[in-house]
Amino acid sequence: MTDFRSIETFLWVVKLGSFRGAAQRLNTTQPAISQRIAQLEREMGVKLLNREHRVASPTPSGRQMMIYAEKLIGLRSEMMAEVGDRSAMRGALRLGVAETIVHTWLPRLVKSVNEIYPNLSLEIEVDITPNLTARLLAQEIELAFVLGPVSASGAHNRVLCDYPIGFLASPALRLGAGPVARQDLARFPIITFPRKTQPYETVRALFNGPDLPPIRLHASTSLATVIHMANEGLGIAVIPSAIVENELADGRLQLLDTDLKLPPLTFTASWLASPDAVAIERVANLAGQIAQPSVAVDGATVARHEKTIA
Repeated sequence: MTDFRSIETFLWVVKLGSFRGAAQRLNTTQPAISQRIAQLEREMGVKLLNREHRVASPTPSGRQMMIYAEKLIGLRSEMMAEVGDRSAMRGALRLGVAETIVHTWLPRLVKSVNEIYPNLSLEIEVDITPNLTARLLAQEIELAFVLGPVSASGAHNRVLCDYPIGFLASPALRLGAGPVARQDLARFPIITFPRKTQPYETVRALFNGPDLPPIRLHASTSLATVIHMANEGLGIAVIPSAIVENELADGRLQLLDTDLKLPPLTFTASWLASPDAVAIERVANLAGQIAQPSVAVDGATVARHEKTIA
């Protein structure tokens, strides 16, 4: 009898285009993947995959099989989510996270996942949005919290939160007494997000004027480094003020008064359409609740919310 494991294996070989990719996705070996596919082809009595130059593509019978495989895997996921209790949701979810989220509400999300889905583990990677988006589209991660939305065929996005960007400096720079003009800001090094990110390009354009001195723009892939440099008075940090609430509270940093307006950072939970995306959608929606500080997240709230996405 054909089992779900063989069908799921076939589905991921086709989606990822290789036995190696399917082995990584299913946490097994390439020989095990080959064995499952061979068994499935014997049971179906037809060839399902073409294997040429290490690329696996479905035969005409395989394309027909994919239609049913997606339906079966999708129904299984829905059944487990609706009928089983939360502990039945198990496995590992590969999650990519922009560092701003790490410094704000990610710990609360991990705690909630541990409580609500005790058998679901998170494999977390922290990187900049362009890299995480590329990894999501390559299906190397399954869910990404990034500056979104992700515009790609089959991509789903759920808005999580908006973070205003502020100009933050140590009191040692003596810039906190009143409004600070752009020319005065430009006298100091500006410290912000890394190159190739939306905030970096926005800040660079803001200070790229003929009436301004050449900007000294320090970029870092580590927000912890940006915050430390600002604390030490090495420049003005241009980052979301939400990630330095402690520093603002104890006076190590000041939010400068300036008429310069930067667009807020809008973060989304982004994932690709998949027949077994129930766990992904549950975590994405849980993140959406936690990211909004006015929304309480408890068992009852989540249970009500789950009914709306099943």
